[in-house]
Amino acid sequence: MDRTIIAYVIYLIVSIGLTVWVARTLSRNGRIFLSDVLHGNEQLADAVNHLLVVGFYLVNLGFVALYLSGDQAIEDTRQIFEALSTKLGVVLLVLGVMHLGNVYVLNRIRRRGVMEREQLPPVAPQEWVAPVGRA
Repeated sequence: MDRTIIAYVIYLIVSIGLTVWVARTLSRNGRIFLSDVLHGNEQLADAVNHLLVVGFYLVNLGFVALYLSGDQAIEDTRQIFEALSTKLGVVLLVLGVMHLGNVYVLNRIRRRGVMEREQLPPVAPQEWVAPVGRA
């Protein structure tokens, strides 16, 4: 079997595995933020969470597919490791940037919700006072 094909198969298995692992981690932990932001609306939190995960998969797996092809033919085992380290390193960096982007967006949404909740008066007004007329 051609060593280039071996490198491609290893690259795809590891990249897809990492993408699934990061997406599940984001989904599991991001749902808590979304539930807080959406004031406990569990159905909406689940829907938004699912949409974020689908977008994460599309972007990352699209990148993995586009980055699959290589410039050079792999002729020995050393070149397999070199090609894999470069490709997987870039994939890990992209996953990290996507993860940080998701965390940043979720945190911004959460902060906005906290700010909206803090703008409400701490207690309801007890009574109403009519304005004094001017003479």
